[in-house]
Amino acid sequence: MKVLAIDTSNYPLGVALLDGDQVIGEYITNVKKNHSVRVMPAIDILMKDCGVTPAELDKIVVAKGPGSYTGVRIGVTIAKTLAWTLNKPLVGVSSLEIYAASAGRYFNGVISPLFDARRGQIYTGLYQYKEGQLASLMKDQLLLAKDWAAMLSEQQEKVLFIGNDLPLHKEVFTESLRDLAVYASPAEHNPRPAELALLGRDREPEEVHSFVPNYIRIAEAEANWIKANQEKKL
Repeated sequence: MKVLAIDTSNYPLGVALLDGDQVIGEYITNVKKNHSVRVMPAIDILMKDCGVTPAELDKIVVAKGPGSYTGVRIGVTIAKTLAWTLNKPLVGVSSLEIYAASAGRYFNGVISPLFDARRGQIYTGLYQYKEGQLASLMKDQLLLAKDWAAMLSEQQEKVLFIGNDLPLHKEVFTESLRDLAVYASPAEHNPRPAELALLGRDREPEEVHSFVPNYIRIAEAEANWIKANQEKKL
């Protein structure tokens, strides 16, 4: 089975090709540039380098959020377009789950991937490898970093924190969890699109037209628009 994986949900841009159990190609960057003009050329170059044509793909897998609203939307839109035009099955995977899979396979404890959500908030979830399979212990959510740290400290278990935004919140976790807090190395903070491909390879496909991103919360601009329109009706 040939799987194309696409992740533009945050600053890192990742594309991977999986053929069965073999990763035949992977492209990752972590730069603040427009994903909308870079992702299709990245896919094109990767597929040409690997000698794979679009018709040979068996599945499209995409990071469905949470993350950057614009980034998530770009990846999902491209994945849906490819799946529809090529008539290929589509699978969405949590952007946080990809981080957990990228660094936590051999960690003896729980894994907390995170993205900064501003104002002291983070997107996060809790994962753990059990018998070689990544399991979700707490659903992806949005909350204050200090509240998350307090919740984790009550469990008295080692926690692996991972994500490019970790430095923004590291002090909070260190203060609350002390020696229970473990931090991934800088080389592990970019999500691996190959892990995304592996996560989605054997999952049931989703209906292409009804497939939507998981933003967890609506964008601030949308929230302001809704509020303004509600006030007009009063």
